[in-house]
Amino acid sequence: MAEYTIAVIDDDTITLDIVTYALEEELGANVFAFSRSEMAHDFLVNQPQDNLSLIISDQNMPQYDGLTLLKACREAGLKTPFILLTADATRDTVIAAKKGGATQFLAKPFTSENLVQKVKQLVD
Repeated sequence: MAEYTIAVIDDDTITLDIVTYALEEELGANVFAFSRSEMAHDFLVNQPQDNLSLIISDQNMPQYDGLTLLKACREAGLKTPFILLTADATRDTVIAAKKGGATQFLAKPFTSENLVQKVKQLVD
């Protein structure tokens, strides 16, 4: 089984647990889970380029939202694929995320199967 290292950021701990569990169980991924976006920000901007296979972040969070984390990652030189989770994928959010370098969107609510399928498409 391939070894994936994935950072997951969501201030909703239930969603965070579901995503983490799905990635660990279905893909055997090594998951760094963050419920606080400021801790995730500090972790992400200090990652070596090839350390992470994927970043999955919620859009709406206190401190740093998903687009701000995406921008910080790109400014830090991380080209890691980035999935933005959002319950309200407005046209403006979608456009801003694509301009910012988001790789994929996943609308909430989503199934574990849908998540794992999107992740496999990006990391395989």
